[in-house]
Amino acid sequence: MAEQAASSLLSQELLLSVAEQLKLPLLQIARQAEHGRLTNNTDAGAIQVAADSALQLIDNYTLGVRLSLDRQLLETEPVSISSILYAARQELSSLAKSYGVNLELNVAGKFGPVMAHRIGLQAALVSLGSALIEALPAHGDKQLRLQLATHRCRYGVVAGLYADTEEITSDMLARGRALQGRARQPLSTLTHSSGAGIFVADSILEAMNLKLKVSRHHGMFGLGTVLQPNHQLQLV
Repeated sequence: MAEQAASSLLSQELLLSVAEQLKLPLLQIARQAEHGRLTNNTDAGAIQVAADSALQLIDNYTLGVRLSLDRQLLETEPVSISSILYAARQELSSLAKSYGVNLELNVAGKFGPVMAHRIGLQAALVSLGSALIEALPAHGDKQLRLQLATHRCRYGVVAGLYADTEEITSDMLARGRALQGRARQPLSTLTHSSGAGIFVADSILEAMNLKLKVSRHHGMFGLGTVLQPNHQLQLV
């Protein structure tokens, strides 16, 4: 009973973040449509990207809620982390282009399969990527790049997204979690939006018994999770 109450409260707080985040793409859609009406030159591509971003956020939010409420949906399987990162990059490519962010894939070395819920893990990475893509333009005039990468650590295999910004810290993430649903910009040092994509990813990973953590990779700062290798398949 207590678990259901906690899940309900989490869903409500997360829904507030999602609702706040949806204002941005919907506002972009409205402005593009108005500009097109006034100039008779609608930018259908920009409208499509904004609409897709909003729908993607809603889909990932509902997935996280479903996974947290129905544990039977959480069957794990051996998956290729490189294939999931590649698929996530494909999903994020249009949004990254619209924000002028260079989206990179860095899978250096050979990695065997890891145990994960494929759809959930990919949705979490896409949600993280969306939030970071929208945040990056506010951080100076550096070349904007976001890297989907994986590397080994002593606890397993890390999969995450990394950028050239020092604002991604453990303190930032802890404050954001504490302020979620209570402040319009709980991750104010990183993004001027609600950062809902980060919290959606956090909820999906938590439902999968994984943790969203701050991570570093080749001098870049990011957010990711630690996955466990499937040793049985690696020994075959």
